[in-house]
Amino acid sequence: MGDQMKSISMDDLPVHLILEILASGRLSAADLVCLELTSRTFCSCHGLFPQKFRSLVDFAAFRLCETNPMYVSMRDRARDELFNRCGGNWKLTLRFLQSVEQSTYMVQTSAGKMQIKSGRYHTLLINDLGVYSCGSSLCGVLGHGSETKQCVAFRQISFPCPAQVIQVSASHNHAAFVTQSGEVFTCGDNSSFCCGRRGRSIFRPRLVEALKGIPCKQVVTGLSFTMFLTRHGHVYTCGINNHGQLGHGDTQDTPSPRKIELLQCVASIVHIAAGPSYSLAITDDGTLFSFGSGTNFCLGHGEQHNELQPRAVQSFKRKNIHIVRVSAGDEHVVALDSNGFVHTWGKGYCGALGHGDEIDKTTPQLLNSLKSRLAVQVCAGKRKTFVLVDDGAVYGFGWTGFGSLGFPDMGVSEKVLRPRVLDSLRQHHILQVSTGLYHTVLITSQGQALGFGDNERAQLGHDTIRGCLEATEIFLDKTTNSTHEGTG
Repeated sequence: MGDQMKSISMDDLPVHLILEILASGRLSAADLVCLELTSRTFCSCHGLFPQKFRSLVDFAAFRLCETNPMYVSMRDRARDELFNRCGGNWKLTLRFLQSVEQSTYMVQTSAGKMQIKSGRYHTLLINDLGVYSCGSSLCGVLGHGSETKQCVAFRQISFPCPAQVIQVSASHNHAAFVTQSGEVFTCGDNSSFCCGRRGRSIFRPRLVEALKGIPCKQVVTGLSFTMFLTRHGHVYTCGINNHGQLGHGDTQDTPSPRKIELLQCVASIVHIAAGPSYSLAITDDGTLFSFGSGTNFCLGHGEQHNELQPRAVQSFKRKNIHIVRVSAGDEHVVALDSNGFVHTWGKGYCGALGHGDEIDKTTPQLLNSLKSRLAVQVCAGKRKTFVLVDDGAVYGFGWTGFGSLGFPDMGVSEKVLRPRVLDSLRQHHILQVSTGLYHTVLITSQGQALGFGDNERAQLGHDTIRGCLEATEIFLDKTTNSTHEGTG
């Protein structure tokens, strides 16, 4: 009996299995930190991990970093710089990588996985693989059928077949959804063929038949055009092409998704973004390509010429800056590099670029005032910008129109010329931010959807208020739970 009750030390356990569990990819950086704080075992055992690591958990975090696609694509110098930026801590490095990845897709909250996207006058939300929408349903953008003109609360969208949606995109008058299997559904105004098929308005999500058998991982919606990123790193586009925003080397509209052959010849694409009439794509080696309308210097080449085919932004290449994410605003662009630094360019009106002035920047400029913070998401909108940093704080700058910048102490039409932290959100840990024309929405670590700004068309999911200067929680209408029905 005494032998049976004998305590087992870590040295008696199969270390390789413990490490395999820790580095399986099922744990986030926050999970690893909690595990380390609540169990001294993982810190005190010697001989179970290389001496250069602080603990077994730190070693597991390093192993997870080594399998992260973003980290794998980075050069040795960029990896070292990121590690140093994170204070030589592998758990913080992993948190940065995971936070950047989640900013494009779904974030893990205590209430489940979620993603939120704001369109021009509406909002889309993924909550536990169910998709909800609220706001104005112009041309069927909410996906609830032709009879629905407006939703004053988040209402679940029905799909023609069971579909687990993992990523959404909301633009002016159309929306797109990517499922776990890689299929893409679209709805809204299709007069320019931006929904990937012929026909006028589509009032309920329909499958993009042309991409059957071509699984996608990301879709973004511009003004009357759409970009699709496949799991193999190829980009397809469809819709209006008057400025060359489809990237095919011409200005011919395309009714069905067509692969951008010029990008396929360069490298594998890992991230895409769409402005009103221009497009952006990032390769796995951190190169940023832009094409389409050159108005407001949004392409980042120092000139306002249209680009009919993808062209690399040379200022980043010359400085060996590895870009990992980019956000396309109406008149400006904001990019995030592998060190968590932020770069902006385009029209500087109202301080949207964050450099303390309203001067246009013809090429990317480092945002020096945020160099001390590790940014994990960037978000550009109509004359405003948001930057989410690794501790969950949000910075905003630009135009405060309709209160959509999140500063209740300021007027509804003022300017913030430099990044300023949103004090009203200090009680929350923000995981994701998205901004529309005059409203902004966020997701917290507790699984709350928050919003502020204009609510005249119920884009903040409330019926009785016209606008919100303070961050206000948006609730789900779970009275309708069906996940699929006829196409309508």
